[in-house]
Amino acid sequence: MIINDAAGLKDEIIERLKTVFDPELPVNIYELGLIYELITHVDGTVKVVMTLTAPGCPVADQILQDVERRLSDIEGVKEVRVEITFDPPWDRSMMSEEAQLELGFM
Repeated sequence: MIINDAAGLKDEIIERLKTVFDPELPVNIYELGLIYELITHVDGTVKVVMTLTAPGCPVADQILQDVERRLSDIEGVKEVRVEITFDPPWDRSMMSEEAQLELGFM
C-alpha cells in the first residue's frame, strides 16, 4: 500500500477502514488488501484508491459509500475521494495473514 499522509490522519483512517466489510466475506477491506493508496492533504482532503475482490462485485456501491461515510466522520477530514482500480488485479496474496486465517487459507 502506498501512503502519503501530509495531514497526519493515517492511523485513524486505517482504524476506520478496518470497520468496513465486504458483506460477502467476514473480513474487513483493509485486511483483505483492497486498499492500494491512502493520500491525505493538509486541507482535509483524503484520497483512497482501492479495488474490489471481483470487477462485477454486486455490493461495490455499498462498500464505497461505507468508506466515504466512515472517513468523513474523522475530525479534520473535509472531503473524501474514493477511486476504484483493477490494476493490479486483486488476489489472495494481498490479504494479511489474519485475513487468510479467518478465511481458512492458512
